[in-house]
Amino acid sequence: MSSTMINAFDPRATNGVALREQAMIARRQKLLGPAYRLFYGNPVHLVRGEGVWLYDPDGNRYLDVYNNVASVGHCHPHVVAALSRQAAVLNTHTRYLNDTILDYAEKLLTYFPPELSHVMFTCTGSEANDLAFRAACSFTGGTGMIVTRLAYHGVTVAISEMSPSLGDGITLGKHVRTVPAPDLYRSGGEDVGTAMARHVRAAIEDMQAHGIRPAALLVDTIFSSDGVFSDPAGFLAPAVAAIREAGGLFIADEVQPGFGRTGEGMWGFTRHGLVPDMVTMGKPMGNGHPIAGMVAKPEILERFGSRTRYFNTFGGNPVSCAVGQAVLEVIEQEGLVANARETGAYLRAGFEALAQRFPIIGDVRGAGLFVGVELVTDRDRKIPATAETARLVNGLRERRVLISAAGPHANVLKIRPPLVFQQEHADLFLDAVAAELEAMTIG
Repeated sequence: MSSTMINAFDPRATNGVALREQAMIARRQKLLGPAYRLFYGNPVHLVRGEGVWLYDPDGNRYLDVYNNVASVGHCHPHVVAALSRQAAVLNTHTRYLNDTILDYAEKLLTYFPPELSHVMFTCTGSEANDLAFRAACSFTGGTGMIVTRLAYHGVTVAISEMSPSLGDGITLGKHVRTVPAPDLYRSGGEDVGTAMARHVRAAIEDMQAHGIRPAALLVDTIFSSDGVFSDPAGFLAPAVAAIREAGGLFIADEVQPGFGRTGEGMWGFTRHGLVPDMVTMGKPMGNGHPIAGMVAKPEILERFGSRTRYFNTFGGNPVSCAVGQAVLEVIEQEGLVANARETGAYLRAGFEALAQRFPIIGDVRGAGLFVGVELVTDRDRKIPATAETARLVNGLRERRVLISAAGPHANVLKIRPPLVFQQEHADLFLDAVAAELEAMTIG
């Protein structure tokens, strides 16, 4: 079962869905067509958000333990004020001079190693990854890309061909090779860094055997869709060395792990002691507002810019940059990197305690407020508990706790709440998980 389908609503089954929402679903299908998906067997109808909470039309609140895009909390007043203030003054494209984009770029780049000194803005993470791909091809003269087996990097034509998690409807590009994710839980004792580097070298050799020149290794530095793999810190270094030895680049996709989420600095790549050649970011940088970007070493953009005309009409517009600046201010002023570290550790400890009570919890892993909890039906054989995970995810929805799952068997709880998530919220979440697992055990 694809992780994108584990808690997807089946429009053929409306049992338990209220009449009001059934009418909305029918209207949605009529207007939006069949390609969109809804979460949960009983879809959630939302009308308002605040902090870690989402509200339905009846005033019921749902604890959000999933939506990392609202990175500093739903409708954060400081971000909303910055958006409103700038929208009332000016919003236009980057072919006019304006201080807002420059102020934001200067601030954003202070969070990166000095080698990464240029930034280009887009509207989505998909566009950022697409831009990084183009720049990598321009710089290396190659086209070959290496990603993990269940990676998600975006939805443009080029990047969807590097996003196997989109399912069987997507055909990977002939220039794309996949490697296994660095799964410490199922490694059998083999060093995951050594194993990943070996797989990257094999992918490079296969490319070269087919006349394809390597361009880049592109990875989400927390391996979100693959099942959340964080440890041991540093395991990425040998794989990065392998792609660079072959003349390729390392692109760190920080759309999901970036902006303090891992609790050890602003970026997932810092846990591995690496300086990427390019870094891509997505909508968490704008708390959900459509801003994204790519940071790169200057020599890469020098070659790309001298050969290519690039223009993104509203990438880096004044409103988006004002919002991005406000998000950075909130992260700093509210100590959200430290909160991610401390609350994340508290949350993982809570799940490790639950694992003593419930054998279905096979592994607890993650960094900061990005946690993966793998469910198994047999701890010794590590048999994926796919059906049970679906039941838990949907059971939590009925308890008004929103969560999802990931991994090749859709049996890993994917936990990534807004960064303002506190220990009191972790307790509510852990209590709900315990209650639902207890009910599942009795049932």
